[in-house]
Amino acid sequence: MSKNFTDLLSKVSQCEMKTLSVAVAQDKAVLEAVKAAKERKIADAILVGDEEKIRAIAAELSMDLSQFEIINEPDAVAASLKAVSLVHDGKADMYMKGLLDTKTFLKSVLDKEVGLRTGKPLSHVCVFEIPGIDRLIFMTDVAFIPYPTLEDKVNMINYTVEVAKACGVSTPKVAPLAAVEVVNPKMPVTVEAAELTKMNEEGTITDCIVDGPLSLDIALYKEAAEEKGALDRKVAGDADILVFPDIHAGNLVYKAIVHMVDVKNGNILTGTKAPVILTSRSDSCEAKVNSIALAAVVATEQAK
Repeated sequence: MSKNFTDLLSKVSQCEMKTLSVAVAQDKAVLEAVKAAKERKIADAILVGDEEKIRAIAAELSMDLSQFEIINEPDAVAASLKAVSLVHDGKADMYMKGLLDTKTFLKSVLDKEVGLRTGKPLSHVCVFEIPGIDRLIFMTDVAFIPYPTLEDKVNMINYTVEVAKACGVSTPKVAPLAAVEVVNPKMPVTVEAAELTKMNEEGTITDCIVDGPLSLDIALYKEAAEEKGALDRKVAGDADILVFPDIHAGNLVYKAIVHMVDVKNGNILTGTKAPVILTSRSDSCEAKVNSIALAAVVATEQAK
């Protein structure tokens, strides 16, 4: 099991190298991450975009472009469609956003002809290595589904379980989060959390252990569970996956951790035919490399 990103990167480097398709690759931060991923044997890459600009940026980075295939397409929309089609056609294993807006990138992901749509809603999974916690923590959804329905949450759990299992967590423990750990009819998220737990017990949600509602402290820390008399909860102190009730809760926790704690993280878009890497321009090179590694382990698992 990968307990941290060092373990995850080591696991990836021992597998057959996957290929990343980058849309509008003339982005310094993305090319820096692609270069690092290649050097660390995490992933190869096909760079789709304005070749002249790609070469100029690569020269600044002392990046040897002879190791990469470059497809010259100066138009951003056309480049995104070409890049995603490489994954759609099996010529690449993962798809990554370069220097284009998120709306255009997602339109390519969902393109009916060459995209990666599955008919299911897309969701977002972020993975954290947090000081004081002896395992990777998987969080969903902090960036994509604003107000997930019960059906959305089932999909979110299934997607994240797939990611966690690819990282070596054999039976992920899932905590649907709320402000409290008891069902309160006046707090609908607690009712839905209990319903998700029941669905898991009845076999509708599989390959994991679901226990909710749980407050964040009880989900992550045994001491908090003991103080609140909740040690009998199936996931108390051992949660691998945190399912947020809405995007506000998820995004606030995500940004608080990223900006206030010395953490390592990576994230991917899920609900697609192949892993999609949708990082923020503010993400560090390390976070981008971690995201590529995360996508690579998922792609390796999907190929089995």
